Amino acid sequence: MRILITCPPMLGRMEDFRPFFANAGVEVVTPQVVQTLSEEELIRLLPDMDGWIIGDDPATERVFRAGVAGNLKAAVKWGVGVDNVDFKACARLDLPITNTPMMFGAEVADIAINYVIGLARQTFWVDREVRKGNWPKPAGISLAGRKAALIGFGDIGKAAASRLRALGMEVAVYDPFASPSPADHVNYKFPAFPDELYRADFVVITASLTPASRHMINAESIAKMKKGVRIVNVSRGPIIDEQALIQALESGHVHSAALDVFEQEPLPAESALRRFDRCIFGTHNGSNTVDAVQRASKKAIEYLFNFLDIPLLEEDWEQIPTP
Repeated sequence: MRILITCPPMLGRMEDFRPFFANAGVEVVTPQVVQTLSEEELIRLLPDMDGWIIGDDPATERVFRAGVAGNLKAAVKWGVGVDNVDFKACARLDLPITNTPMMFGAEVADIAINYVIGLARQTFWVDREVRKGNWPKPAGISLAGRKAALIGFGDIGKAAASRLRALGMEVAVYDPFASPSPADHVNYKFPAFPDELYRADFVVITASLTPASRHMINAESIAKMKKGVRIVNVSRGPIIDEQALIQALESGHVHSAALDVFEQEPLPAESALRRFDRCIFGTHNGSNTVDAVQRASKKAIEYLFNFLDIPLLEEDWEQIPTP
């Protein structure tokens, strides 16, 4: 058996997992991946693979057809987001596939709160200035009593909501598919988007990328926000229309943004977003802790081994170091 792994966080911890694959008699193929492989690279590799643990690669029908024309028998999408995977094509091709949900809501929520605090107090900008030899003292804003608009109330969104509330913030949740509990209704508001968006000091995005959420943060919705709003995105880049965000940053309508994700990744060197010093940028890395990678990778391996009828020896996990 040969398994291709193209998920950067899992690849970064592969030395933890290699003995496990070896004990199962499985060969793992681990190409150098910055963010994703291209369709052409995947089409070249997949026909020789029995299984595939997918990152954010273009897992298109064209790619899957090339794989099943060869040896590909099953695939697992590492992590929660599935917008890059054509599940309908897998169904047509009778290719078993799943993702690994509910793995790192807390970790991504932690990054979201890190960004909220960073934008409120400009800590990242201060760090950059100190490294240049300067000694700035910008006046930030307090968080207690501020209002957060939280877009998305899944695993990550619920974890982010509880953390925002712990900071003393008022939270309005936007998610038409949420099923809030009675306690949620006590703790948070649930208006329809974009009602009450004008009240938000922070807009925090934790939603999945769907046709409905693509570019939901655009010129029109930004215009409904108050001047000086701060925007945080830890979900998927295309939920924000970056050109509209750039214009709002230029005008000052948006004070600053913290983006762990972008419409194009890695962020192009020529992107106008790079001009705004008060913004914070990440590398689509919100879930990447040793603990979360081990948790999600174990689940991905379990699912894939089950699809491929490879015996799963629980004692093999004891060889993996505890974080």
